[in-house]
Amino acid sequence: MAGTIRSMMDAAIPFEESPKLTQFAHGGGCGCKIAPGLLREILARAPQGLVPPELMVGTETADDAAVYRLNATQALVATTDFFTPIVDDPYDFGRIAATNALSDIYAMGGTPILALALVGMPIAKLAPEVIGRVLEGGASVCREAGIPIAGGHSIDVLEPIYGLVGLGLVHPDRVRRNADAQAGDVLVLGKPLGVGVLSAALKKGQLDGAGYAEMLRHTTQLNRVGAALGQMDGVHAMTDVTGFGLAGHLLEICRGSGLSAQVELASLPLIGSAVQWAREGVATGASGRNWAAYGSDVDWPADAPEWQRTLCTDPQTSGGLLVSCAASAAPAVLQAFQSSGFAQAAVVGRMQACEHDRGSRLAFA
Repeated sequence: MAGTIRSMMDAAIPFEESPKLTQFAHGGGCGCKIAPGLLREILARAPQGLVPPELMVGTETADDAAVYRLNATQALVATTDFFTPIVDDPYDFGRIAATNALSDIYAMGGTPILALALVGMPIAKLAPEVIGRVLEGGASVCREAGIPIAGGHSIDVLEPIYGLVGLGLVHPDRVRRNADAQAGDVLVLGKPLGVGVLSAALKKGQLDGAGYAEMLRHTTQLNRVGAALGQMDGVHAMTDVTGFGLAGHLLEICRGSGLSAQVELASLPLIGSAVQWAREGVATGASGRNWAAYGSDVDWPADAPEWQRTLCTDPQTSGGLLVSCAASAAPAVLQAFQSSGFAQAAVVGRMQACEHDRGSRLAFA
């Protein structure tokens, strides 16, 4: 990949003339994901390929990563994630994208072992230093995770794109799918909600330095606690909350597990400044698309304000882990989060059997 990247840089314009990264992007971070309803329609038309017995997790429940059994004690976790810029600083963009990509491995209970870089840049419009700083940001996160970037691929495109292919390992008995929640489980959320709202405020030029620092703190915090959570017997299911928002990714747990869920709005951890912006009507376009895709499966309180729904559908770039665990395991899960630096981790709801003839649903109260 290095030779390809170098040739791309040689053709780029001078650094001092490079425009802001976000001006190229129609959406940023996980907010640029295909809406969940359209994605389901697209995938429903995709032909089913070979499914070997070693494939423990594939596409069947929209899980965070594929898992392939290698032997009795090792399974390979494989994932990829990339997106367009959510911030203008190229180094921060690289850090956020890499943190987000590795989260999928942690969400399966795995530990990353290496990554490959995915790079798409408008090489006639970005300076070599800008492209290099994106790569440096991603590499810094991989160093923090203790893994190499061992290669990758690059192309010339109209919108800047960066992300990783992530590979990890997990014991086959410790894979934590999004489809193994049990009735009676409690739900623990590791990071506060509101990153998408902050990104919308940033794109409007309204986010101050403190708000940007808060956004960066959450989006660059590795979810490495997922590997430890996967070792706990009481942890039944995990996922990470990203582009479909808390409601969308919890609905995936519900559907995969054949259950419903209830969430207490007052218990949700929220980014304080994001609450202020949401109250003023700041939101991403993805938030509305998310609600349009799955709102019919959500019971929403008639008296709950609109800003709360915005935060529950808010696309989280590099969001927190959502854990479904036995009630008896909840204190240990919270302790694991808090000792790993996730100070706002909280119990937010519970899983329950579906009501008769209603199927999997999500209720907020």
